[in-house]
Amino acid sequence: QVQLVQSGGGLVQAGGSLRLSCAASGVAFSVTGMGWFRQAPGMEREFVAAISWRLGTLGNTGYAEFVKGRFTISRDNAKNTVNLQMNSLKPEHTGIYYCAAEFPAGRRLALRESDYNYWGQGTQVTVSS
Repeated sequence: QVQLVQSGGGLVQAGGSLRLSCAASGVAFSVTGMGWFRQAPGMEREFVAAISWRLGTLGNTGYAEFVKGRFTISRDNAKNTVNLQMNSLKPEHTGIYYCAAEFPAGRRLALRESDYNYWGQGTQVTVSS
């Protein structure tokens, strides 16, 4: 049984930082594409960042425009975890953040919600002005 358990998140002032983590079990993590999505209040869930299982190759990470230069996705295959470091946060980054797993991973970086077949429980991130 595949499980994605998220941790981190919370309330932070604008300009602050938060780190989200997602621990995966029940899946061959080293060949699993991982991603983060965000659902803002009243909005549909949208792509935030993705990381390929093909580490060391060009284009192995991808970011939405609204987080580029502020967020960094990383993974630790030894610990079966994926992280999202969020710096210089703005109020518009507020929302529920979900980690997601694409297993088996495709050849291309997974940027669409439909690419993913497993989801974490969601974590609230609130950025106050």
